[in-house]
Amino acid sequence: MRRSPLFSGFIYLLLGSLFTYFAIQDVSNSGWSFFSYLLVVLATFDFGSGLRMIFFYFKFKDKLKK
Repeated sequence: MRRSPLFSGFIYLLLGSLFTYFAIQDVSNSGWSFFSYLLVVLATFDFGSGLRMIFFYFKFKDKLKK
């Protein structure tokens, strides 16, 4: 069964939020370390992928109407 890009986009946004939360917790506990930077990079990629999938879904849906 295939998932829609909208659902996948929301999953990526949820993961990006989770990685951001963990990065904030790690920075507040131990300062900026390699793991903190890794979490920020993962969160950035997830937010970017999630937004791209959601925009793709609405563009594709709009093209199907025409």
